[in-house]
Amino acid sequence: MEIVLGGRRKARRAYGFDEVALAPGPLVIDARDVDVSWELAGRRIEVPILASALDGAVNPALAIEFSKQGGIAVLNLDGIQTRYENAEEILQSIADHEPDGVIAYIQSLYNAAPVRADLIAKRVQEIKAAGGIAAVAAAPHSAQKAAEAAIPAGADFFFIQSTVGSVHFESSVVPEFPVAEFCKNCPIPVIVGNTVGYQATMDLMEAGAAAILVGVGPGHICTSRKVLGIGVPQITATADCAAARDDYFEKTGRYVPIITDGGIRNGGDISKAIAAGADAVMLGSTIAAAQEAPAPGYSWGMATMSADLPRGTRIKVGVSGPLKEILHGPAHKDDGTMNLVGALRLSMGSLGAHNIKEMQQVEMFVAPSLPSEGKSLQRAQGVG
Repeated sequence: MEIVLGGRRKARRAYGFDEVALAPGPLVIDARDVDVSWELAGRRIEVPILASALDGAVNPALAIEFSKQGGIAVLNLDGIQTRYENAEEILQSIADHEPDGVIAYIQSLYNAAPVRADLIAKRVQEIKAAGGIAAVAAAPHSAQKAAEAAIPAGADFFFIQSTVGSVHFESSVVPEFPVAEFCKNCPIPVIVGNTVGYQATMDLMEAGAAAILVGVGPGHICTSRKVLGIGVPQITATADCAAARDDYFEKTGRYVPIITDGGIRNGGDISKAIAAGADAVMLGSTIAAAQEAPAPGYSWGMATMSADLPRGTRIKVGVSGPLKEILHGPAHKDDGTMNLVGALRLSMGSLGAHNIKEMQQVEMFVAPSLPSEGKSLQRAQGVG
């Protein structure tokens, strides 16, 4: 539906998590009989949750534990882990820094030490030696060199992430990153992002991406929407990108998963993202709140370290509990931020969805009053 803004300018209505609801149907399934697994490049993954490549969320130890819990945690190859031998000390210093001047301090740390190929290999080997899934991420400008160090060390998946991911890039200064060539020549699956639209998603799939990350600016630690004014609410973005996935699959027979990345606060948001068409979701700040996270109680965005224009900030996320309880429970909080897999299972069962594909077909309503309807006492008392 188009809305006239004024003159000849029109805008399309878009929807976020708080504006939609999922409608139960005639079938209810025992949550224990629901299958929440998904496939990434032919590999079955038990839990449809990934940990975002944030320095405050993922280090090798957390990646190992995340694998044990059935999901995938992505390690940032442009970050502190690959710049400093004593990465944990550096991360603790960021967590301990007073709010005033923390962005400049983060910038100084990232600019003072270059990414080292030997540290990339070492971090990947640490994950693999403990039996973990080694998923790694780099920006387009550093992807080739990062891959040359990470893949021989045993990396399983390679993520290419930028504020806006696209096959097409114009510049009078730097060359276009050859997405299709990289995907073709890379011996491991390449996941590319981030995008929010049908055509950009279709282009990335045609270039050979094994999965697509969806989301521009919705995360707690990202300031792209404020700094740049760009982004699309995640329900609409996910649905548009999922439409490209389905059309591409119909045309080629190759299924490319959609991963909703950012803006997800609780189990309800995970369920809504999958209902909108996602195959899995990526969480950042929620995982940074795990006891095992490398920067206790804090998180900051990948673009926070930009010397020219930071598009992220440091936030306090607190410590919710062990990663196992965040993912699988038991929950000791009433706000939907723990036992996320259990919440997804119960939601799917309540909606009559046996698996992720069926969850993508459940009935949805535009219902902006859903989060507040009948909840005045909860709001007044600060609970729930």
